[in-house]
Amino acid sequence: MNRRTLLHQVGLLTGALSLPQLGQAKSTSPQKPFRIAHITDVHIMPLIGAAKGFSKCLDHIQSLPIKPDLIFNSGDAIMDAHRGGRSVAEKQWKLWNEVVGKELSTPIIQSLGNHDIWVKNESPQAILDGKKWALDELKESKSYFSKDLGAWHLISLDSISPNHEGQWYTGKIDDEQMDWLEKELASISLLKPIMIVSHIPILAACIFFDGNRFEKNQWNIPGRWMHEDATQLKDLFLKYPNIKLAVSGHIHLLDRVEYNGVTYCCNGAVSGAWWAGNYQQTQPGYAVIDLYPDGRFTNSYINYQS
Repeated sequence: MNRRTLLHQVGLLTGALSLPQLGQAKSTSPQKPFRIAHITDVHIMPLIGAAKGFSKCLDHIQSLPIKPDLIFNSGDAIMDAHRGGRSVAEKQWKLWNEVVGKELSTPIIQSLGNHDIWVKNESPQAILDGKKWALDELKESKSYFSKDLGAWHLISLDSISPNHEGQWYTGKIDDEQMDWLEKELASISLLKPIMIVSHIPILAACIFFDGNRFEKNQWNIPGRWMHEDATQLKDLFLKYPNIKLAVSGHIHLLDRVEYNGVTYCCNGAVSGAWWAGNYQQTQPGYAVIDLYPDGRFTNSYINYQS
């Protein structure tokens, strides 16, 4: 058989294999994603139009052409429970719940940020008490939890822990929560994609530009900026290729880092520069996350003020 004859026969075979099978064609419809509006770092306070700005954000979210199935608040709902004193925190929580009660018609899930937690004396017990108060205001029962979202699974972590001196605060999960997370991940089918939410980033690039982070010939990233246990979490995530996405807030900046098959998105802040405009190059906004049944996702940041 010469080369021309061989190529001719291979071409016929390839063409035959590519022909549609008559009578077996199936119509396929686009997969409908589960849509989440991710809000973070609202920092509501009775000053500078924060309540009006938050109301505008919620209205923008709920006026999207394709409305979200869920809103996720990943922490720092109020401005500063820790420094302002209990009476100040009470006023801020009152304002938060007034806006949410008036404006919100979409289901919401909420987690804790460092600014949400009022602590009396910075002891571990005081921190637990402060978390309990914040969870009561947010209408949540646990600081970390797991939940099915259609074809996906959501795991929300509690990033806020006492630092090594037992004081306020650093970014990590404690031993009890780490044990829970290991068991939870092991219980989820590897065919089910997973999204992780934390207030403080597990991994981010924007932290290198949040203030002067390079001094004395080295980069300095505090545990308050990024999870101290990032390496331990990274090693745990390596065991589960179905962990696809990890989102956070806290830094008020916008970035996307892909590492070992996981996409980490730090999704800006509703308050921008604490209700004083943009924070560096990041506008006040929220993220729209579409989770597709086949494991694909999109994470898009939207400026609600434009």
